[in-house]
Amino acid sequence: MTEVSKASAYPKSVQPGLPRLGVTPPGWSRGPLSEHLFEEARPVKMADDEIYDLVTAKRSRGGVVLRERLKGKEIAVKSQFRLKAGDFLISKRQIVHGACGIVPPELDGAIVSNEYAVLRARPSLNLQFLNCLAHSIYFQQTCFHSSIGVHVEKMIFKLEDWLRWDFDLPPARDQRRIAEILATWDQAIGTVEALIANAREQKAALMQALLSGERRLPGFTGAWSTQRLSDVADIIVSNVDKKSRPGERAVRLCNYTDVYASDRIESDQAFMPATASSAQIERFGLCVGDVVITKDSETPGDIAVPSYVASTSPDLVCGYHLAILRPRTADGQFLKYLLEQPVSRQYFASRANGATRFGLTVGAIEETPVTIPQLDEQQAIGEVVRVAELSLCRLTAQLADLRQEKAALMQQLLTGKRRVGAPQSEAA
Repeated sequence: MTEVSKASAYPKSVQPGLPRLGVTPPGWSRGPLSEHLFEEARPVKMADDEIYDLVTAKRSRGGVVLRERLKGKEIAVKSQFRLKAGDFLISKRQIVHGACGIVPPELDGAIVSNEYAVLRARPSLNLQFLNCLAHSIYFQQTCFHSSIGVHVEKMIFKLEDWLRWDFDLPPARDQRRIAEILATWDQAIGTVEALIANAREQKAALMQALLSGERRLPGFTGAWSTQRLSDVADIIVSNVDKKSRPGERAVRLCNYTDVYASDRIESDQAFMPATASSAQIERFGLCVGDVVITKDSETPGDIAVPSYVASTSPDLVCGYHLAILRPRTADGQFLKYLLEQPVSRQYFASRANGATRFGLTVGAIEETPVTIPQLDEQQAIGEVVRVAELSLCRLTAQLADLRQEKAALMQQLLTGKRRVGAPQSEAA
């Protein structure tokens, strides 16, 4: 097996490095997976009118999920195999991307083709522990080096080769304990993910109600007016590129990805260093309250993604492929939220020009219809939505922390650097 020297040539989901084990932890045993795993085939004789659940293993160890339900006569590949809850499933064409996982109870009885390997374990290996082990780089590297093919998307997994790789395994009781510990982290992560989904739904509903005028905040009764975007804000399209030129002033460049990936632009973010002329800095320098939108994109749906400038500095300049909306009679925060609404997204997508890359003309941006209340009501609405957005941001940060902490703990547990003790019920 040849070690791949340029890992950057592969997607992040692929670990092509040469697998190497360190020193076996005390009390653990080293040996090939063939001593612990075996393939179990349960052929299915399909009936034309019977309905079957077909599953798929998601990439990056995303789990085993339902793909579709079909009648037997609608399934092209007739060589199918029955699954049982607790099986360890490997996609032979996607395992280099981490497509594997445990079959959950709700998919007991589902079927898969021979494009999958269905594995069971002997008493020496806990399959829930193996599912955790699948997150280790060593596991992922063994899968890559047990697959053949020229193109990473067409590599085929060779189960018999993979089963020859040595793994360091703790005693079965410790395996079960490690799996239980990591499962509690998964439960905590799942709880926060559910809270985030709920917070997103609530924020979307709040925005829809407030930004359409369907729901009014206390104390506001004035009529809303429909105007063109250019009536309430100046449209400034930047021409500042990423190059640095002698004689120009050093600046920090707010680029396309800075806007696309962030709801808010803050002066302390890490921006790209570049240079610009004094005239460009004066014209394209960002001001607090500006809204910056993406003017070009690879898809019409990503046109005019907005970001609000919450803080700035004299050297922060808007880059190419972006447009600054500088409010005159509008509140920037309100305007940013308004441009995120479905009706605005549909308008921009319909006005995007292009075939392989799409863009908005200045005229299309200027003509964007906006229905807005008086400035004080805009500001009040913007603050209410911002509170909901901050709550969502806190939950998202909490989720990122939990995932990072779990990854660190997993690394220690799966390498034996951190040992586990028996639960109190077992110790007693």
